[in-house]
Amino acid sequence: MSTAHRPRKSHAPDCDLRAPDDHPATCAGHEQVVLVALDNTERRLCPGHAAAVWLTDPTYRFSAKTRPETTATVMGYAFGPGNGGHR
Repeated sequence: MSTAHRPRKSHAPDCDLRAPDDHPATCAGHEQVVLVALDNTERRLCPGHAAAVWLTDPTYRFSAKTRPETTATVMGYAFGPGNGGHR
């Protein structure tokens, strides 16, 4: 049994579209969205970027790995307040 301290994982998503460290505020939200392309490649994005990608290329679909409430947040970013929960 080890008593070594294990570092905690960061709660910030590893967004595919995240800017370099000098611009970390470009990502919106803490939930991770998994979008799947037609060739079954996955993109892991924050809700704000997922909305932009999904609106730009509607061939992407939401993976079952994305929680339903997170998908609702993406819809809020895509269509505005009152249409998905984004405040």
